[in-house]
Amino acid sequence: MMRLFARLFRLVWGGEVDRPLRPVLAVGLVGSMAGSCVWSFVGIWAIRRLGAGQATLGVIFLVSAVVGIGAGYLGGHLSDHVGRRPLILVAWACEAALLLCFLAAGGNEVAGLGLICLGGLFFQLGSAADQAMIADLVPPPRHEAAYAAVRVANNLGITIGPPLGGLLLALGSWPALFAGGAAVSCSGFLIALRFLPRRGAYSPAEPPTRGSLPVILADRPFLLFLVSAAFAWLVYVSFEVVLPISLVQGHGFAPSTWGFIVVVNPFVVTLFQLRLTQRLRGVSAALKLALGLPLMGLPFLFLSIADAVPAVMAMILVFVLGEMLWVPTSQAMVAGLAPEDVRGAYMGAFGSMAAVGFALAPLLGLQVRQSLGDTALWTFVAALSLVAAASGAAACRIAVGRRGPVAATAG
Repeated sequence: MMRLFARLFRLVWGGEVDRPLRPVLAVGLVGSMAGSCVWSFVGIWAIRRLGAGQATLGVIFLVSAVVGIGAGYLGGHLSDHVGRRPLILVAWACEAALLLCFLAAGGNEVAGLGLICLGGLFFQLGSAADQAMIADLVPPPRHEAAYAAVRVANNLGITIGPPLGGLLLALGSWPALFAGGAAVSCSGFLIALRFLPRRGAYSPAEPPTRGSLPVILADRPFLLFLVSAAFAWLVYVSFEVVLPISLVQGHGFAPSTWGFIVVVNPFVVTLFQLRLTQRLRGVSAALKLALGLPLMGLPFLFLSIADAVPAVMAMILVFVLGEMLWVPTSQAMVAGLAPEDVRGAYMGAFGSMAAVGFALAPLLGLQVRQSLGDTALWTFVAALSLVAAASGAAACRIAVGRRGPVAATAG
C-alpha cells in the first residue's frame, strides 16, 4: 500500500519532495481546499441570502483586500519574533471560527458583510509565516523546487474545494457549506498542530534585534521586486476576476462554460508545475520572469480575433505556462533576498502584493472595459505584464550583482 501511495505521489508531483516539507504540503492542501470550498460561493451567499447589492459587495471585497495588505506584513513580522508555527496555528483557528460565525450571522446583512471583510485578515496572517517556513526547512538551492511543490499541493486543493462546496450545497444548504468548511479548517488546524515543526534546519538562530520595516525600505532591489509583484498580481487577478466577466458579457459565453474551462488552470499546475521547475532549474530567475510575465498578459489580446472555446483554452494554457514560471521563481527570489532574521517580514511584504492585486485589478480593469471596451482592457493588461517583467528582471539582475548567493538561490 505504501509503495502504491509513493508511486501516486510521484505521479502527481512529478518527483520526490524533501521530507521536512511534507507536513507543509499536507497543511497547504487542506487549507486551499477549505478556502476554495467556501470562498468560491461567498459572493453568491451575500447576494442571495443577505440581499447585498453588487456594488456594495464590490466595496466589501475591496475592504477585505486592503485589510489583507497590512495583515500580510504584520503576520510575517510577528513570525520572525514568535515563530512560524504559532502564527500558522492562530490563523487556522481564526479561519475555522470565522466560518462558524457565518452560521451565526444568518440573514443579517451587516454581520455577514463584516465577516467577509475579515477574510483577508486571517488568510494573510498565516500565509507569510507559511511561506517563510518553507525557506526555513530546505537549503537555499532547493527553495524554488520547494515553493513549486507547495504550489502543486495548493492547486490540488483548489481543484477539490469548489466541487466539495457544490456538493455540500446540493445535499444541504448554506449552513451545511459553512459547517463543512469549518470542519475542513479544523482538520487543517489539527494536522498543523501535530506535524508542523517548531523550527527548521535553516531557521534563524535568534529572533531579530532590529526593526524589519527600515531594513525593507533600505533594500532597493527588493522594493523594485515588490513593484514587479504588484503589477504581476494585477495581471493574475485580471485573469481570475475580469476575464470571466469579459467572456460572458462580451463574447457570449455561458457562466457554466467558464466554470469548465477555468479548471484547466489548477489541473495543469498540479500535473506540470514541479516538472517544469525541475526542467528549468538551470535558467536564471531574470530570464524566467522576463518570459513568464508577458506569457500571462499577452495571450488575451487575441480575444478580438478568436473567441471560440478551443481558442480561449489555448490562451489559458499559455497563461498558465507563464504563471508556472513566475510564482515559484518570485518566491525563491524573495527568500534569497531576505536577511535570515527578518525573512518572515520580507515574505509578508511580498505576499501583501497579492492583496494589492485583488484590491485594484477589478476596479481598474472593469473601469477600462466599461469606458473603452474589451480590446482596450486586454491591451492594458498586456502592458502591465511587460512592466512587471521588466521591473522583475531588473530587480533580479541588481540583486545578483549585489548579493552573489541570490543567483544560486533563485536559479
